[in-house]
Amino acid sequence: MSSNAIDLLKRGSVPLYLAPQAGVSESPFRRLCRSFGADVVVSEFVSAEGIRRHDRRTHGYLRFNDEERPIGIQIFGAEPEAMAEAARLVEEVYEPDFLDINFGCPVKKVVNRNGGSGCLRDLDLVQSIIRAVKSAISIPTTVKIRSGFTEDTRDPVGIALRCQDAGAEVLTLHARTRTQMYGGHANWDEIAAVKAALSIPVIGNGDVWTGEDARRMHDHTGCDGIMIARGSHGAPWLFSQARAALEGRPVPADPGAAERFRIVIEHARLAIAWEDDEEKAMIEFRKHLGWYTKGLPNGRFLRQELFAVTKLEEAERQLERYLAQVEQVAA
Repeated sequence: MSSNAIDLLKRGSVPLYLAPQAGVSESPFRRLCRSFGADVVVSEFVSAEGIRRHDRRTHGYLRFNDEERPIGIQIFGAEPEAMAEAARLVEEVYEPDFLDINFGCPVKKVVNRNGGSGCLRDLDLVQSIIRAVKSAISIPTTVKIRSGFTEDTRDPVGIALRCQDAGAEVLTLHARTRTQMYGGHANWDEIAAVKAALSIPVIGNGDVWTGEDARRMHDHTGCDGIMIARGSHGAPWLFSQARAALEGRPVPADPGAAERFRIVIEHARLAIAWEDDEEKAMIEFRKHLGWYTKGLPNGRFLRQELFAVTKLEEAERQLERYLAQVEQVAA
């Protein structure tokens, strides 16, 4: 994290973060969210083993455009030495502003290898990983955790203090346990408790779906920053809404269909340019098309058509046809 990014957390401006999300937080989406007011973005989480083995696909996740800064690269793994080696390589080759360690991913295939939130079953290991990474790099080391692995071991303050003691310079808490996955509700009281207990900046994460949610989280917890994850899916404008709410300004309404589709096309063009393979990019982009069209009248039928596109031109035609039908009904 550049000194500028650290200053954002310490001067009370409540920076907004785009969360690291596998298959979502790709460079095109990060750039789009930055244009809507995301102050800091974080990469998809990347395997330390893949980095060390110079796996081509893994290294593809590490690329970013300078206009995305400040940006962090997030890595996961369960071996301190391997994590340190990967972190050193990331800093030397890609030069991000900070290096984030993932102790929060609840996905089974990651946890089974003791990565992500799996590490929370062994807090000595958590501390060893943080110390190893911190000693290997010159850029700041930050961490993202959950409130615990299970409800029985739920102890966000205890986990956070161990992370701080090991040298973490910023801590993000997703206030759910691993066993909750993405269900139930995030416990914002736990974010407030961690903020009160730590001397390093604390970023709150969980259940920010609207701009007003961001304001409520900050009022409730006093967190230094707010990380937005699933709420951003198909709604990069959430960042501008959150900023307005935090500043006490009127919150802009969600864009109408025409403006939403303009944003969709901008996003798709960024994705195609980044991938350099239109068909592959559009197939991967279908999930975004689904999110952007959620909640629109007859959106289910539109999505059925969009989920078959392999060219941007096809998507544009479908969206134009939909708008024409909406205008005809309105007339």
